[in-house]
Amino acid sequence: MDRVSRFLIIGSGIAGLSFALRAAKKGTVNILTKKEAAESSTNYAQGGIATVWSGEDSFESHIEDTHRAGAGLCHTDTVDLVVRDAPSKIRELIDWGVRFTRRTGKREYDLHREGGHSKRRIFHAEDLTGREVERALLERVRENPKIRLFEHHAAVNLITRQKIAFDRRHPDEVLGAYVLDQKTGAINTFVADATVLATGGSGKVYLYTSNPDIATGDGIAMAYRAGATIANMEFVQFHPTCLFHPHAKSFLISEAVRGEGAVLVNRAGKRFMEGIHQMKELAPRDIVARAIDAELKRTGEDCVYLDIRHKGKAFIRKHFPNIHKTCLSFGIDMTKEPLPVVPAAHYQCGGVLTDLHGETDIPRLFAVGECACTGLHGANRLASNSLLEALVFSDRAFRRASEAYTGKPRPRIEIPKWEVGEAQEPDEAVVVTHNWDEIRRIMWNYVGIVRSNKRLFRALDRIDMLRREISEYYWNFRVTGDLLELRNICTVAELIVRCALQRKESRGLHTTIDYPYQDDEHGRKDTLIRRYPA
Repeated sequence: MDRVSRFLIIGSGIAGLSFALRAAKKGTVNILTKKEAAESSTNYAQGGIATVWSGEDSFESHIEDTHRAGAGLCHTDTVDLVVRDAPSKIRELIDWGVRFTRRTGKREYDLHREGGHSKRRIFHAEDLTGREVERALLERVRENPKIRLFEHHAAVNLITRQKIAFDRRHPDEVLGAYVLDQKTGAINTFVADATVLATGGSGKVYLYTSNPDIATGDGIAMAYRAGATIANMEFVQFHPTCLFHPHAKSFLISEAVRGEGAVLVNRAGKRFMEGIHQMKELAPRDIVARAIDAELKRTGEDCVYLDIRHKGKAFIRKHFPNIHKTCLSFGIDMTKEPLPVVPAAHYQCGGVLTDLHGETDIPRLFAVGECACTGLHGANRLASNSLLEALVFSDRAFRRASEAYTGKPRPRIEIPKWEVGEAQEPDEAVVVTHNWDEIRRIMWNYVGIVRSNKRLFRALDRIDMLRREISEYYWNFRVTGDLLELRNICTVAELIVRCALQRKESRGLHTTIDYPYQDDEHGRKDTLIRRYPA
């Protein structure tokens, strides 16, 4: 039956697809994606992938930059293995057909420099790196007869041994997932030797985000409901430079624009990063985002400006063709005028806690990519380390899953079919829309770049009320894709707030006016939260 496989992957970004290509050597693979397969956060990644490549660079330098950005919370063993494994993963992508940009007239690759990096080490495909990676991997996946793609299939819940067998005498295990076929409305059972969460981030929990609409924290919410440990959810990275325009939906101005010399100025044309950090516009993202937030509060303006005009028209068109073209479509010519920008929720540094093999604390369940917390990013992700992390850990997770679980008999437990019971067809879609909008505004207003205990407790009270409303709706009406996403962003919102309340300091991406200083005596530890399944 096609719903039973060796490996079940939920998500079709770089983490899920690279895992699938490796896993197909060992057995059958099912990939679930709730939209078209190409609709992933990977596809929207403009910047690139960080790796030590040039003779002027070193592993030690990349490691140091990662730790500096992570504000003392990165796991040393994770950083070391990811940085040292990076060149081999770039070669693997090249072998899979990814076409990285080369220097004009030369065979060498054109390496960018981005914020927080001390050297040029960013592989890119013009300014559409994610799209090129997604294209190459999807082509390979579609050609492989052992991989089956299920588009428009949304995972509802993970299937765990203890949940369905009511047997606490044995360790829990994940056996697969209940999955909604969004075209038919049916909920089917997918079973596998190993289940991999590769669902990306949760940017849509905020009102303004650079993330695509699919980024609703599904994997994190499902893992939490199943009883897995979640870590460091307070560390939400706000990208400093999202295009500020009423018709520009979540369009990101890549870090590489600042890496190539763009400067941040206010409406008066004054550069404001010079007195804030020695690296100025190339400071780590948390510092730049806070500086912009402070400048907006000081001036009362709606946006600041990113100015690269001094590099010249030919340079801009060559290095940033997609950004230039897209901005032109909104009536902004970056070769003649500065770009209006604001910070926006961009990357979730926390997630489902894993070990060095990508495995969670529930056997047979793995998490890779943005939905995972491996310890690489600490309190703030260094630019272009995310796609790299996905590649390294999808490989390590595959190796662990194939060695530990492939061919190992699953528990002989009859998995019950999904029961609809007396659930009715949804009668008021406006309830979902209203709750969705309210959660995102609560998070933006109370759990943004700068926080306070008063705001966090206010957010928690309102989210708790919404959670009860959503739960009642979930149990009374038939499941839809919109309802699943609403349920998940509410769960993720609660996790972010609860983690933020646990951290009694300001570190990295978590800044609170109640604890304005970094507490190295008590704060250098991960924030952990776990819900034991009923």
